[in-house]
Amino acid sequence: MDVSYRQKGIAVMNRLFQTTIAGLGLMGLVGLGHAEDRQLTITGSSTVAPLVMEMAKRFEQRHADVRIDVQTGGSTRGLIDARRGTADIGMMSRALTEKEADMVGHTLALDGVTLIVHRDNPLEDIDKAQVRAIYRGEIQNWSALGGPDQPITVVHKAEGRSTLEVFLAHFELKNSEVQPDAIIGDNQQGLKTVAGNRYSIAYVSIGAAVYERNRGAAIKPLSLSGVAPEVARVRTGEFPLSRPLNLVTAEPPQGLAREFIEFARSAEVHDLIEAQFFVPFGD
Repeated sequence: MDVSYRQKGIAVMNRLFQTTIAGLGLMGLVGLGHAEDRQLTITGSSTVAPLVMEMAKRFEQRHADVRIDVQTGGSTRGLIDARRGTADIGMMSRALTEKEADMVGHTLALDGVTLIVHRDNPLEDIDKAQVRAIYRGEIQNWSALGGPDQPITVVHKAEGRSTLEVFLAHFELKNSEVQPDAIIGDNQQGLKTVAGNRYSIAYVSIGAAVYERNRGAAIKPLSLSGVAPEVARVRTGEFPLSRPLNLVTAEPPQGLAREFIEFARSAEVHDLIEAQFFVPFGD
């Protein structure tokens, strides 16, 4: 009887020991998974997104435990998502306003906004009065600007896009005044629309326009009041329609968000910024 009880006791203890070890092993696996779960969600500007995607790839290569999800949707989305906490970081292709003083901006680079036409359009330069007249429907034919006798297809940005806000502010236009023939979202839509329509005009990021033109896209960035839409002109401040490209957070960033923002603002990514025809901030 004593032996039997002792054997049963040993068996019970063994089962308890095995259960405890299994539990500890599971906890270890859970703990390991948590340790590797370093993720960032970044949303917003379609102008900034391609640059941040390249930065994210490089950051992930140097940090095997990190995953960064970059989503577009416009600067307004980036601001709202960061403010609400549905994104760790927002992307904006403009400066923060006084009404957005609750947010923290982190400038990555400088860019400009340029008017673009089809590369077969003879127009090379446009001024502020002409742009206002085109977008208000007062000039409707290219012949008024020395071009072909063809109606102008006016391409405009959708609301929520920073490029729209920068454009309206510079040309002193209200969105309700604009009479567009087509409304587009991101830069790529604007570039494709103009490349496919010989008589259209649109406005997009200088970086995006120069990058696509150099790749053979059928578009032409126009000089604005005699100033060429070049990265060098943005760098010197000569180009009249320039803007900062920002990452934004709801508070001073901590942890992984801070690590990534510091990396994105460092000299380690200047080559990525310049490859997309932007100007590194502070350059």
